[in-house]
Amino acid sequence: MKIKSGFKLRDIAGAKIVVAVGKRTTEFNGIINLNESGAFLWTRLEQGSDEDRLTADILERYTDVDEPTARQSAREFIAALQEAGCLDE
Repeated sequence: MKIKSGFKLRDIAGAKIVVAVGKRTTEFNGIINLNESGAFLWTRLEQGSDEDRLTADILERYTDVDEPTARQSAREFIAALQEAGCLDE
């Protein structure tokens, strides 16, 4: 899966914000605020990834997180982006 074209991650005054650009603005009217972990996972999804790869990325970056917690976090992040319409399958 990958982030749909027309969504951009921006750093605005230290805040990580996802906005729609171009034609995507007619479908998505709002912004998504991400914390540091969310921005990290977003950049992975921009390149194309899946739940297993995101879980591995979380475990690599956050060494104090166990595998079930990392997998649940990846799953919830993916679900939230699917609900918002940000992902291509």
